[in-house]
Amino acid sequence: MITVLLYSINCAQCPTLYTKRKMDSELFGIVLEYINFVFFVFTLILFVLFSAMAYFSTRNSLHYRNKNSFTDISKIMASPLAPTITIIAPAYNEGLTIVENIRSLLSLQYVNYDVMVVNDGSKDDTLQKLIDSYDLEKIDVEMDPDWKSKTVRGIYKSKNRAFEKLTVVDKMNGGKSDALNAGVSLSTSKYVGCIDVDCLLQPDALLHVVKSFFQRSKKRVIAVGGVIRVANSCIIQGGQLEEIRLPTNWLARFQLLEYTRSFILGRMAWGRIDSLLIISGAFGFFEREIALAVGGYDTDTVGEDMEIVFKMRRYMHDRKEPYTIEYIPDPLCWTEVPEDLNILVNQRDRWARGNLETLFKHKDMLFNSKYGRLGLLSYPYWFFYEWLSPLLEFFGFFTILLFAYLGILNWEFFLMITLAIFLFSIMISFYAILWDVYSYNQYRKTKDILILMGLAILEPFIFHPIVVYAAVRGNYKKLFKIKSGWGSQVRKGFAKAT
Repeated sequence: MITVLLYSINCAQCPTLYTKRKMDSELFGIVLEYINFVFFVFTLILFVLFSAMAYFSTRNSLHYRNKNSFTDISKIMASPLAPTITIIAPAYNEGLTIVENIRSLLSLQYVNYDVMVVNDGSKDDTLQKLIDSYDLEKIDVEMDPDWKSKTVRGIYKSKNRAFEKLTVVDKMNGGKSDALNAGVSLSTSKYVGCIDVDCLLQPDALLHVVKSFFQRSKKRVIAVGGVIRVANSCIIQGGQLEEIRLPTNWLARFQLLEYTRSFILGRMAWGRIDSLLIISGAFGFFEREIALAVGGYDTDTVGEDMEIVFKMRRYMHDRKEPYTIEYIPDPLCWTEVPEDLNILVNQRDRWARGNLETLFKHKDMLFNSKYGRLGLLSYPYWFFYEWLSPLLEFFGFFTILLFAYLGILNWEFFLMITLAIFLFSIMISFYAILWDVYSYNQYRKTKDILILMGLAILEPFIFHPIVVYAAVRGNYKKLFKIKSGWGSQVRKGFAKAT
C-alpha cells in the first residue's frame, strides 16, 4: 500500500509548486524519488521472498512425501524404545467441548503417553464435567517448590482403568502460559506436547511426532510443530473426525484460506531452511529438558508459543550445539476458529501484541550474524513483514486519500501497480490452494475449491482489512501500554454426526 502511494505521486501535477518555489520543489522531487526507490526495493523484496517461499515449501513437501512414502510409522507403537510423551492441554471455560476433546486425546495410537488437562481456574462447569465423565478423584502429588506457577488446588486421576492416561490439574487462574508451565513441571516425560484443548488430533498424530524427533542423526531435534487445519462445520463422532467439510461461516472460510497459505507455504518454507521461529500453540511438541532449561513459557507475554521457540533456539545457539526444529505438513491437528467478528479481532489483536513483545524482547537478534539465518533472515522477515507491514498499510491508505484530495496522485500508475500487487496476492493464494489439493486433497469437491478461489479474490477487500485493523489496534495497545489480556474466546462446539 505505501509503495502504491509513493509511486503514484506525480509532481508535474503541481505547477504552482515549481513556479513559486522552484528550489523547494526540486528538493521535494529528490526526496520523493529516494523514498520511491526505497519502497520499491521493499516491495520487490517481498515479491521475491514470497516466490522463494513457494519454491522452498514445494521442495520441502515433495521431500517429505518421498521420504515418508516407504515409512511404516505403526512400528513405533510396538517399539520398546518409544519415548514417553505428556500432552498438556490448558482449559479455561471449555465446558461446551471439553468431554469430546479429551475423548479424542485418549484415543491416540501410541503407548507411552498420558494426557494432562490443566483447568486454569475455569468459571463454568469444565472441572465438574471432567469429574463426572471420567470418574475422577483427588490424589496427592508433590510439585517442585522452586517452579513458579499459580497455586494448584488439586490433582485428579480416574478410578476407571480405561482412563488411566488422564490427569486433571485444577489450579488458580494464571493464563495459558502459567497453565502450561504447571503441566511441564508436573510431567515426568521426555517430551511434552502443548496443545489447545479445543483441538482434535488425528489418531496417528503422536506416531508422526515421535518419528520426527528421532529421524535426525547429526542434529538434536528440540521441537516439532505442524499444520493446523480448520474444523468448523466438520463432522465429529466419538472424538474423531468423521467428515471434512468446508466451513459454512464466511469468517471461518477466510481463515481456512489464510491458514492454508500460512502453513502450507510460509512455515513449510521456513522449515525447509531450518529457520522456523514459531510453533503454533495449538500443536507444538518440545523436549522437556530444554523447555525447563529456558524457564518454560513466559507469563509476561500473550505470544508464548513464539517466545518459547525464540528462547530454545537462542539457548542451543549459545551452547553451540547442532540442533533443529522439525515441521510436519500432514493434517494432524484440527481446531475451531472464531466465527464472531469481535472474537476474531480480539484474537488478532492478541497475536499482534505477542509478536511485538517477542520481537522487542529479542531485539538483539536483528541482523546479528551470531544467530545465522535466524538473525539475518527470519528475524528481519518477522520485523519488517509480520510487524511493520500492517502499520504501513494502515497509514498508507489514509495518506493515499489525502494525496488524492490534494491532487498529486497519478491515478493511472496507481491503478496499474495496485492491480499488479492484487494479482500477485491472488496468484500466491491460488498456488497454496492447488498445492494443498495436490498434496493432501482434504477438500475434494470442485465446488469447495472454487469457493476458496473466490475467497482469494475477495480477501484483499473484505478479510485483509480486518486483519490489518486488528494488528494496528494491538500495536496501539502495546505501544501506549493499554492493559489488555487474552480477551474472550467463546466456543461454538463441533458438529456431531446424527
